[in-house]
Amino acid sequence: MVLQTIDLLRNEIPLEQETVNFSEDAVIGLVLVDIINGFCTVGAGNLAPREPNRQVSGMISESAALARQFCEKKLPVMAFLDSHQPNKPEDPYPPHCIAGTDESNLVPALRWLEKEQNVRIRRKECFDGYLGSIEADGSNVFVDWVKQNQIKTVSS
Repeated sequence: MVLQTIDLLRNEIPLEQETVNFSEDAVIGLVLVDIINGFCTVGAGNLAPREPNRQVSGMISESAALARQFCEKKLPVMAFLDSHQPNKPEDPYPPHCIAGTDESNLVPALRWLEKEQNVRIRRKECFDGYLGSIEADGSNVFVDWVKQNQIKTVSS
């Protein structure tokens, strides 16, 4: 069943998986999206897995390994974290990833990112990291991050 689904997706969305090679002159940015307890840690919230899930665990491990490679090379990393105010629902979803709770924090395997100089953490109140990066003055934290780091390629 899973292989059939993957084949269907490949036919509909012609994306190829590729190995990331770091050339010495290219500035590559890594974007991590919502790898937080409320979505990835068993029992951590309304939208978290109810039981261990190999795909989620694998995604966390791969993300941590890739983030470590970026940090070792001092390449820019941005992590978007879903973080909602308790009184602002995000329909059609149940309350989730409430600001100030552990649900809206990085999973344990990625918490080390919070101390890295080349990592920018962005808490957002919507499902879209780009839209969630718009400030009251109209500036965009994500766009500014790309410009400041002169990023030419983004890996996510």
